[in-house]
Amino acid sequence: MKDGIKIVTIGGGSSYTPELIEGFINRYHELPVKELWLVDIEEGKEKLEIIGQLAKRMIEKAGVPIEVHLTIDRREALVDADFVTTQFRVGSLDARAKDERIPLKYHVIGQETNGPGGLFKGLRTIPVILEICKDIEELCPNAWLVNFTNPAGMVTEAVLRYSNIKKVVGLCNVPIGMRMGIAKALKVEPNRVHVDFAGLNHMVFGLNVYLDGESILDKVIESMADPKNEMTMKNIAGLTWEPDFIRGLGVIPCGYHRYYYKTSEMLAEELESAEKQGTRAEVVQKLEKELFELYKSPDLNIKPPQLEKRGGAYYSDAACSLINSIYNDKRDIQPVNTRNNGAIASIPNDSAVEVNCIITKDGPKPISVGDLPVAVRGLVQQIKSFERVAAEAAVTGNYETALLAMTINPLVPSDTVAKQILDEMLEAHIEHLPQFFMKSSLLK
Repeated sequence: MKDGIKIVTIGGGSSYTPELIEGFINRYHELPVKELWLVDIEEGKEKLEIIGQLAKRMIEKAGVPIEVHLTIDRREALVDADFVTTQFRVGSLDARAKDERIPLKYHVIGQETNGPGGLFKGLRTIPVILEICKDIEELCPNAWLVNFTNPAGMVTEAVLRYSNIKKVVGLCNVPIGMRMGIAKALKVEPNRVHVDFAGLNHMVFGLNVYLDGESILDKVIESMADPKNEMTMKNIAGLTWEPDFIRGLGVIPCGYHRYYYKTSEMLAEELESAEKQGTRAEVVQKLEKELFELYKSPDLNIKPPQLEKRGGAYYSDAACSLINSIYNDKRDIQPVNTRNNGAIASIPNDSAVEVNCIITKDGPKPISVGDLPVAVRGLVQQIKSFERVAAEAAVTGNYETALLAMTINPLVPSDTVAKQILDEMLEAHIEHLPQFFMKSSLLK
């Protein structure tokens, strides 16, 4: 056994990184991180430096012997890594703003991971993650890849399908946020609540809910039917559900389901917000500026509470828990994105799903849930088709495949509108989509 663990974080200049640092500090007694490499690209150098200095101050204050290395040379960082975490955004928040604004012109939801925005984030991200996978194969073939770059489900799907990496887990904060929201609504400690999660990333359902081992699904559904209990996330408008709809659904939806079950209301809210205070990306750009001003202070040596406004609360804590459980073979239950292997009967075995897993030293073992309830099964299958076709488009750079992906997404009303949005977004993102503008494809 090596003396301590080497962790590489690609996208180390992210505003979320202090939460990751805090997670490693809090678990140091059982997760002995010796080296933490924060990696970014040339354009992110300044942010990487600010985050790196804050990380060093946090570690010094905690008195733990973690060495922090900063680099823009990914290959230098990856040599002999034990875990590689990915949290990057190709094209930065400017690209996200385009993903949100352009669809709105066509009266279609503009959102980071859903609809046209989710497609384009995947098209930009997947070629980059597959290059990272090649480097991992060569430089640290035994490392675990823990991805929380969005769209996490589509990215995990692409890694499973188009790379040789088997040790990959996709991660999202939505299930944890749901469990925390339920605990808050019930006024109980979160560790007393267990949720049976199954579905896809940003399309996950709570099939059952337990308090101290007793099913309380009906009680939670009634709580969600009460307009006073607004369970959502910082980056999603908390529009209340129709009480009879929630009772009829019979399972717990996540915040992102509002885009599918309340499309017209969410679109109206987005259009109004975009006009008044900007799209979510434009709001986050202001938040980021404030956060990095805070991070610069030589007196700051903790994760500032303002970080929770970013909408990614619990992300990094989830990553640290997952790494800890793999390293220590904890065999606890965590919801992650992994190969289905028959856990959800209505999804292909080789596809990525988001489901509760037993986390072992050999990675996640999905807990079988059988078939999804018929009321939600079709929507989940449609989104899985979208993810599969989108991942293929990202790898091949094939225009027709991209148009097919855009059109089969339930948030896009027709192939004509899909083509209009696709053409405008391809033009807007030309710099980050070389596969669509060159003859040779990336698929070897």
